[in-house]
Amino acid sequence: MIQIKEYRERCGFTQQQLAEKIQENRATIAKWEIGSAFPRAEKLPTLADALHCSIDDLFGRGKEEHNV
Repeated sequence: MIQIKEYRERCGFTQQQLAEKIQENRATIAKWEIGSAFPRAEKLPTLADALHCSIDDLFGRGKEEHNV
């Protein structure tokens, strides 16, 4: 569902580095990545900015799906 780990790894960030960048804790990032929790809506723009992607990208709705 949510592609945080993929984008985090593309950016070369550890969970800790991403957590610091978006002012969360590492355990929260880990939960997001395994799907046991999800980011709050107000956190999504900050998360997408930190990972150099769009909110749609995080949810697997990249440009290829918009061309259907």
